[in-house]
Amino acid sequence: MICHRISRPLLAAACVLAPTLPAQAHVKWFAPYIVGAPPRPVGATLTDVWFWTALALVLAFFLATRAIEVTRVGQGTLTMLDRVSAALWRRADDFMRATIGAFFVAIFAVGGVYLTPDLTTRSELVSWAQLLIAALIFSRRTQPLAAAGIIALWVLALRDYDLFHLLDYLALGVSAAAYLVLEASADEGWRRHRFEALRWGVSVALMWSALEKFAYPDWFYPLVEAKPFLTFGLPRDAFIPTAGVAEFTMGFGLIWTPLIRRLSAIALFVIFNAAVYPFGRIDLVGHALIMGMIVIIAADPERHVHFLPAIRQKLAAVPAALAVVLMVFATGYWGLHRSIYGPEGLIGQLGGEMATHSHDPEHPHGPQTRVWLAPDQAGATHTGAVQR
Repeated sequence: MICHRISRPLLAAACVLAPTLPAQAHVKWFAPYIVGAPPRPVGATLTDVWFWTALALVLAFFLATRAIEVTRVGQGTLTMLDRVSAALWRRADDFMRATIGAFFVAIFAVGGVYLTPDLTTRSELVSWAQLLIAALIFSRRTQPLAAAGIIALWVLALRDYDLFHLLDYLALGVSAAAYLVLEASADEGWRRHRFEALRWGVSVALMWSALEKFAYPDWFYPLVEAKPFLTFGLPRDAFIPTAGVAEFTMGFGLIWTPLIRRLSAIALFVIFNAAVYPFGRIDLVGHALIMGMIVIIAADPERHVHFLPAIRQKLAAVPAALAVVLMVFATGYWGLHRSIYGPEGLIGQLGGEMATHSHDPEHPHGPQTRVWLAPDQAGATHTGAVQR
């Protein structure tokens, strides 16, 4: 009884933390952008005091949660979470299949997109293929075909979009496909990893997309200026790195120990729901799949840590692992961008100055004329136009 009284404030802490973090709308759905723009140097983030302040706050929360997790209070919190989510967990596979199916029906209803709102297409076959994927999900015999369809759509999108752009959606698509294949498997040894596949997919997707806030903070300026209440009173250039740290660390938390994992999922669920009101139906449809996965992650009573359990159970491993993961993802993000677009991004390809925004929000992917913004050597911003 005492454990339950103490664990309620611990759960409340996750919900109190969540509103202090920004609503997570996907910037590419609501603001113009150019994927090939050279990213902001990593050093600019490493010298940003707001980045380190946000990181310190989240680390303190993680360390406190991990320290409590090994006590009776932490175990009592997990037991209470098990009790609250027991009814959902008994139907977890039904819930997940229904969520994936509903997502593809919604994407079909939106029409003209591959898998997500910013990957537009004129092909009607793509929309009907997504409705077919939804239909294939409700039989275990056809779930592997639905999984193959998800991967095929991602590959098909490579005709129209750069690989670097599509990496935003790879982990989530692979995790949904892996879940469908594993859930349909007759081998229980494989099948028991189906929810773990979801956790890793959501985690990698969130950590990768979070890096946009460090690499391209100016992509977010139009959203912040149009909806200033999103910043909770923080200055714009404090809010954006704080948002990036929040998204990255909550994604990291999804693959850590059970209490950190479940509290991170609860916080993320609150954050994603908070974005629906200001950003509307497109945000709800676009995030429906990840929100469903997060619900299952929060409900999952699994206590055993399968990957590197000895490391993840150590308190000191939290900051060390987070530093390593941050370094790996940052190296991958900036390194892949450089290898695909070159050290100057599209500057060298188009012979003009570089910007992160097109002039026309209705055509962010390829307008005939683009307005380029670039800081000059003195740090001022100037503009120019490049004809394609």
